Amino acid sequence: MPGPGDVSDSLREGFFMFWETLWALVLGFGLSGVVQAFVSKDEMQRLLGDHRPRTILRASVFGTVSSSCSYAATAMAKSLFQKGADFVSAMVFMFASTNLVVELGVVLLILMGWQFALAEFIGGPVMIVLLALVGGYVFRGPIVEAARQRLQHGMVGGHDHQAMVGVSEERQAELERAPWSAKLRSKAAWADAASYTMADITMLRKELVIGYGVAGLLAVAVPMSAWNDVFLRHHGLWTTLENVVVGPFIAVISFVCSIGNVPMAAALWHGGISFGGVISFIFADLIALPLVLIYRKYYGRRLAVRLFVAFYAVMAAAGLITEGLFTALGAVPKSRPHEIVTTHFEWNYTTVLNVAFLGLFGVLYWLYRNRDRLGGGQGYALDPVCGMQVRTADAPATTRFDGHRYWFCADRCRERFEASPTRFTREGQPEGMEEATPAGPTPVAGPKPTTPDQ
Repeated sequence: MPGPGDVSDSLREGFFMFWETLWALVLGFGLSGVVQAFVSKDEMQRLLGDHRPRTILRASVFGTVSSSCSYAATAMAKSLFQKGADFVSAMVFMFASTNLVVELGVVLLILMGWQFALAEFIGGPVMIVLLALVGGYVFRGPIVEAARQRLQHGMVGGHDHQAMVGVSEERQAELERAPWSAKLRSKAAWADAASYTMADITMLRKELVIGYGVAGLLAVAVPMSAWNDVFLRHHGLWTTLENVVVGPFIAVISFVCSIGNVPMAAALWHGGISFGGVISFIFADLIALPLVLIYRKYYGRRLAVRLFVAFYAVMAAAGLITEGLFTALGAVPKSRPHEIVTTHFEWNYTTVLNVAFLGLFGVLYWLYRNRDRLGGGQGYALDPVCGMQVRTADAPATTRFDGHRYWFCADRCRERFEASPTRFTREGQPEGMEEATPAGPTPVAGPKPTTPDQ
């Protein structure tokens, strides 16, 4: 049982893991926001109508330049499939979006070393090829068409992360029609890119906090003997096989996805899991339990089960193949770190980069807060319960309180609000600005109506 000292040391370890990777997170989320604002999604959909090799390559490239948020990637893949894209290509897009993005490679490089960063970009394509081969046999026929019909007739319940993006569909279409030269000079376009960045951070904040917190706890409070009981060691091929199977299982039960699983991977490597086990764990962010439940809501139970089994097998196999390649090249790290990060502040390149990128984050946040004044997209509000950004035009739930309208990401949040509305408002009045000007991390309400409710 961890004592007070272990808890304190765990929090300290988790914080300095975060500090070590802070600049990379800002860089990655910022680049992701720019790409989401400027790259045409209709063009992606049009080019992903089958799963031939050229289409799989396109899906991989589109995913690589998209959001690294697992929830956003899942919602985008769902949207592409719903509008006519091939299911296998949509899943490849989702894999690439969470495993072949710049920010993931940078964070791996900082926390774990160049071998793991390189393994991600070698093993990722291996995993995609395996998924394309397996998916052609597993994801076809009536079960896939039934899932498309399910989506086209609407989804009930749960967080609809497709509604929690940076700008409205109308504004997105306007951005995509504009030439690149005009977008790069436009304050409004940069404000919309910042809105995508903030939406991604909002969707991932819990995963990041849990990921760094749990990683700190694993690194400090779990003794080496406990890791040795979980992971086979010194048994040759059997060690590798067991570890690549256990890695995804830990990802499933950890509830951590996206970049949040990298600090946990560092803790697992520190604890003794094999190189392939670490890689399969990182690949398995898309089968964390919350995402499996989302698959069930999107595609139905039968297809969700097939997705889970196929993803698990592909991720474990990719970890095994990647370790085999690196072993053959003599590139598997020979030693493990005695500590994951230095747990005190130092005046070094990390500190300089963090200060610089915190300044950049401040600029992005200012653009986000002032996007209406700068001419950016409108039509969004923040769920006053969970803080998610939702489109007011098609929010999953809405209600009125004290003459003001509130929008919610799901019925569950609306029910919590209606049970105790003053808990989520200040002295019974809405916090923040009107619907047309969403303003940062405070709940947003519309203006008091001048006519009776319809």
